[in-house]
Amino acid sequence: MSETSIKRILIIQTAFIGDVILSTVIIESLSTKYAQAKLDMLVRKGNENLLEGHPKLNRVWVWDKGRKKTRNQITLIAKIRKQNYDVVINLQRFLSSGLFTALSRGRIKIGFDKNPISFSFNYRIKHEIRSGLHETERNLKLLEPLYVHPQGRMRLYPGREAYDKVREYTNKAYIVIAATSVWFTKQYPANQWVDFINKIAERYTIYCIGAKNDKDEIDKIIRQSNSLKCINLSGQLSLLESAALMETATMNYVNDSAPMHLASAMNAPVSAIYCSTIPAFGFGPKSDHSYIIETKENLSCRPCGLHGRRACPEGHFNCAKTIKTEQLLFTISDGERNK
Repeated sequence: MSETSIKRILIIQTAFIGDVILSTVIIESLSTKYAQAKLDMLVRKGNENLLEGHPKLNRVWVWDKGRKKTRNQITLIAKIRKQNYDVVINLQRFLSSGLFTALSRGRIKIGFDKNPISFSFNYRIKHEIRSGLHETERNLKLLEPLYVHPQGRMRLYPGREAYDKVREYTNKAYIVIAATSVWFTKQYPANQWVDFINKIAERYTIYCIGAKNDKDEIDKIIRQSNSLKCINLSGQLSLLESAALMETATMNYVNDSAPMHLASAMNAPVSAIYCSTIPAFGFGPKSDHSYIIETKENLSCRPCGLHGRRACPEGHFNCAKTIKTEQLLFTISDGERNK
């Protein structure tokens, strides 16, 4: 298919925040190769704010997966069919995204072979977690039917208002900590965060970020620490405002979760702490200055799964407890040298 014949492209990623951030590599690559084409994206309700004001997207479709999920999908499919997309690219491996793709009326439909209705796609791309590829590289393989060796990196575009919102926090040396995670076994323990915070040099202000429902947990960490310069910003910043804050931090400390991808999308310095999961799954940090922090113990139970768990299956959580505070402190000084 020639470049000039592709006028409209739809990208589908209706999973979670981190998945949408990881999918922005597709936007970057397509906008370079098909500069004349209009790029649209379909996301689940709540994630559209990540793409607010995105300079390379023409339109963002939003699927409300709450009440009346199926009815909302049918209505949205009808609207998408009227767009006459030349190419539809599906980054998900679930039935619902497959239906959007199969019924889109797109001329060329591309998706992963693990999607239950991938038989309806024009191109089915093999998906392998243990392939040694980063998730962004797996995503870029979806573009190979369109052109050879697609390249790009994930990127977000906070607007002027986002930068204005965080300006008051960025006029000093500071560190950002995203201490929480949806999954217990992905979350660095609270008492170890406290020990780390207590040992950070006093010249740094520490900003803790998270969702509104993380506030109480982060308040508890701050109360247990001795720091007078640790500020809880959870629930006060949007995703793009958090990204703007992370961009100029001396270092960002994150779990294996969405804030890691926020930092990577801003090419911000990041130290990613892995407890039960491992970077080999392909979801590691991609910033130029990035660090992997994990246990140095050879644990037969690690990893205990692709995703996090509600509790440690072995009951000891040694994958987290054996990580040393010194491992975190090292990346601050090393990050300063690399600036």
